[in-house]
Amino acid sequence: MSADGVTPRPNRVSAKPLSRLASELGWRGSAPDTVQASGVTGSSRTVRQGDLFFAVPGARHHGADYVAQAAAAGAVAIVTDTAGESPSLLTGLPVLVSPDPRKDLGLAAALIFDTDQAAMTTFGVTGTNGKTTVAYLLHALLRQLGVSTGLSSTSERIIAGRVYPSGLTTPEADEIHALLSVMAEAGVSHAVLEVSAHALTRQRVSGVHFDVVAFTNFSHDHLDDYATMEDYFLAKADLFEGVRAARGVICVDDVWGRRLADSADIPVVTVASSTSGDAVAADWRVGVTATTLSSTSFVLEAPNGETLAATVPLVGDFSATNAAIAIVMLVESGFSLNDIGLSLGTTATIEVFVPGRAEIVSGDTGPTFFVDYGHTPEAFARTLSSLRALTPGRLTMVFGADGDRDTTKRADMGRIAATGADVVVITDFHPRTEDPAVIRAALMRGATEAGSGAQLHEIADQREAVRFALVGAQPGDTILYAGPGHEDYQEINGTKIPYNAREDVRLALREAGWPPREAHQ
Repeated sequence: MSADGVTPRPNRVSAKPLSRLASELGWRGSAPDTVQASGVTGSSRTVRQGDLFFAVPGARHHGADYVAQAAAAGAVAIVTDTAGESPSLLTGLPVLVSPDPRKDLGLAAALIFDTDQAAMTTFGVTGTNGKTTVAYLLHALLRQLGVSTGLSSTSERIIAGRVYPSGLTTPEADEIHALLSVMAEAGVSHAVLEVSAHALTRQRVSGVHFDVVAFTNFSHDHLDDYATMEDYFLAKADLFEGVRAARGVICVDDVWGRRLADSADIPVVTVASSTSGDAVAADWRVGVTATTLSSTSFVLEAPNGETLAATVPLVGDFSATNAAIAIVMLVESGFSLNDIGLSLGTTATIEVFVPGRAEIVSGDTGPTFFVDYGHTPEAFARTLSSLRALTPGRLTMVFGADGDRDTTKRADMGRIAATGADVVVITDFHPRTEDPAVIRAALMRGATEAGSGAQLHEIADQREAVRFALVGAQPGDTILYAGPGHEDYQEINGTKIPYNAREDVRLALREAGWPPREAHQ
C-alpha cells in the first residue's frame, strides 16, 4: 500500500542487484553485489523488507530525516542526494548518492517493478480542465472495445475492474510503477493516467514512456506553485517531449494548444471544436449536434473525411471535445475509427460515468442539481454557459475556494459566477490554514464587482448553503455546486473532516421533497 494506503504492489518481483541499479543510473557510493532490492519507495511509512529507500528532499522535510525508520522497517539500502548522505550513513546501510534522487526514484522503480519491459499501451492526459473526464472516457471506450483496462485518476484507481481510492491526481513515481506492474499482473493491456503539471515538475512520471498523450486546454490555475502562466504551461508542455511520449493529441481551441502543437518534440495531431472557428487549422473537427442537461451528441470528422456520430451522457459542448480527444487518442494508438464506432452499439453512446464531474444527483422531478469538481475560472465559465443555454428557469451556483492555494483566481471565480448565474451562494470549501471569512470576502468582492444584478449570498456552512440554494427551487431550475466533486472531506487546519457533497445534496433534496438520483454503483 502507498502513503495514502491505497496503491497496491505487484505480487511477483524479481529482486535486482544494487550494483546493477547503481551502475545503470550512475549513482556514487558502495553497492555490494550481495545486496538486492525487491521493492522501492520514497516514503518511510511504506517500506517493506527488501526495499530500496529513496531519501528525497521535500517542501518541509528531507527524506534523510526518516532513514532510521526506513532501516528499521527492512530497507536494504538508501539512495539520496549529497545533503542526505551523512545522516543516511548513520544507519549502517549501503548509501548511494544521486544527483537527482527524485527523478531516479521513477527510473529505479521502472527497473525493479519491470515496467520498463511491460507490453502495455499507456495513455497520459494533461491540461488545466478536463483531464479526469478524458481519462474516464478513454477507460470507458476501451472497455466497450473489449480490452482489459487500468485507470489512475484524481477520483480513483481501477485495475481490471477493481477499484481503489485515490490520493494525489498523479501518485508518486514509485507508486505509479507499482500500479502499472499490478495492472500488468492482472492482464491489463491499456492503461490511462492523468498527468498533472505537478507530476511533471516533481518527476512523478519519471521512467514512464507513454504511447499517446493528450493536452485538453490551458487556463488560470496553480499560480501558488508556478511563478507565471508561462512556467505553468511549460510544466505541462514537458509531457510532449520524446523522453516522455511517442505521440500526442492536442486540442487547439485555445492559443496555448496551438502553441504546443507548433513546438511539441513528438509527432502530434490536432483537434478543434466547431466553436473555435474555421480559421483555426486542425486535423480533426468535432461539432455538437444536440445537447440536454444529461447528454451531448456530436459528430467527429477525421482528416480523411470519415465521420463518427456519438452521444456522451455528460452536459456541455466541452464534453463533446473531451470525447473527441479520447477517440483520437485511441486512433493514434492503433484502433480504427470504424471499430470504435461499432463498439458503441446501436445507441452510439459512450457508456461513461465520471464521479463528481457535472454529476447529476437530483431525480427526474424538481430542479436539476449538479455537483462538480470545477475550481478554476475557465471551468466555471464553460459549465455555467452550458447550463444557462439549457435552463429555462433560475440558475443557481454554490461554490467556495481552496485555502492555501492560488489566491489570484478568486476574484475571477466570483465575477464569472455572478455573470453566469442568477443566484450565487458563496460558502466554505477547504480553508486549510486560512481564515475562511477572508476567502469568502475575496470571492464576494469579485462577484460584487461584476455588477450583473445576480442575487449574492454568503453562507459559511456548506450544508446550510446547499439547503438555501433549494429554497424556492422549481422544476426547470438548475443548481450547480462547484468545487467538492467526488471528494468526501473538508480540510480545516490540517484536519480532514468528513463531508460528502453528493450525499449531502441527496439528503437536502429529500428534505425539500424532491427525490434524488441514487449513487452510481
